[in-house]
Amino acid sequence: MTISKKGAGPLGKSMIERDISSLSPSYAREYALVVDKAQGSEIWDVDGKRFIDFMAGVAVVNVGHRHPYVVEKVQEQIDKFWHICLADFYYPQAIALAEKLQEIAPMEDTLVYFGNSGTEAVEAALKLAMYKTGRSKFIGFLGSFHGRTLGSLSFTSSKAVQRAHYQEGVKVFHVPFPDPYRPLLNVADGKDGGDAVIDYIEEELFRTVTSPDDIAGVLVEPIQGEGGYVIPEASFFPRLRELCDRHGILLITDEIQSGAGRTGKWWATDHEGIKPDIICFAKGIGSGMPIGGIIAKRELMSWGPGSHGSTYGGNPITAVSALATIEVIENEGILDQAAETGEYITDALTEIQSRHRSIGDVRGRGLMVGIEFVKDRGTKKRDPEIRDRVIQLAFESGLLLIPCGPNSIRMTPPLNISRQLVDEGLLKFEEALTVSER
Repeated sequence: MTISKKGAGPLGKSMIERDISSLSPSYAREYALVVDKAQGSEIWDVDGKRFIDFMAGVAVVNVGHRHPYVVEKVQEQIDKFWHICLADFYYPQAIALAEKLQEIAPMEDTLVYFGNSGTEAVEAALKLAMYKTGRSKFIGFLGSFHGRTLGSLSFTSSKAVQRAHYQEGVKVFHVPFPDPYRPLLNVADGKDGGDAVIDYIEEELFRTVTSPDDIAGVLVEPIQGEGGYVIPEASFFPRLRELCDRHGILLITDEIQSGAGRTGKWWATDHEGIKPDIICFAKGIGSGMPIGGIIAKRELMSWGPGSHGSTYGGNPITAVSALATIEVIENEGILDQAAETGEYITDALTEIQSRHRSIGDVRGRGLMVGIEFVKDRGTKKRDPEIRDRVIQLAFESGLLLIPCGPNSIRMTPPLNISRQLVDEGLLKFEEALTVSER
């Protein structure tokens, strides 16, 4: 794939040429952004051009780039020690973070495991589910993204290219996700798309393909990320929880993108009124430091020493960064701010939709907002071309957006972005959209 250099300055273009000559072509870049520095919700490239950040490093820097409190705590830790290996020794930074995660977890009486990334969190959850249940098969969902290592990739189904040439590392049965805008299953009278999916699992999957007694866990995103920022219908999670309980299946939620306050609550499942058995976290927890892991009910973490581990997981610098990030969210009222700003953006986009025929759907919770583009609202035929044009033109005008799903844009600015920058960003978005529709 060739990335246009349009929008980059001379230094940026030269950097891209050096990148092409030295880095793996597996990196899929969105546009010609070559970053020099960042602060809060703004980024500057190596040629000095300023950008408003509506993507936050793919929903990672939840309290903004280089939040002063996070920087202070990280610098303090750098002056103490960088590494000792949590798999072999003890240190207070990892303990303090684990205690804080236990405090904000939706389940009671939990334990925490630390890795380095989202895909490592998923791998840990899968291994724990197998270890505890003695089963080896799983249920996943079409349109999902859970990572690129072989176990997590077995679930990932948002783009065929991500799975091409690789065998499954884990046996996964994929079923439709309850998408209100694009339902894949027929919905019976008096029910919704969530009911249709659960009925399909019980009446078709468990009858014709696999016994529920062989299923270790169900891995699901509370809001599909790469799949298009799809919010499931209301019946889905309560019925999924009940199904798992009835068959002794563990409910594993992938909150890697939706957690850490992204939806205006600590966890997206907090909106659903259910409690998972295992939560996978990463991204926004660490403000860009590489940390991930799982929170699981204590009764499930029965594996012994050496059953799983990581050389760098829960590194003291990443642990301090994560703890400071959580404290900023708490102390600055950022959960409420994220909910309010998300509602403001969604309302503004709904108004923009009334003026632009190419927007088929606007959806979101908190600052996890998706915009789906179509050629025709009646047929809902996807329009990835205009989506891509909008992203490129927005970049050229100084707004950073990224895609999700086949034909959608996601808006995931830092949770504490100012209203002034939101308004400026929305203006740039509509200007790019207007030009693209011509």
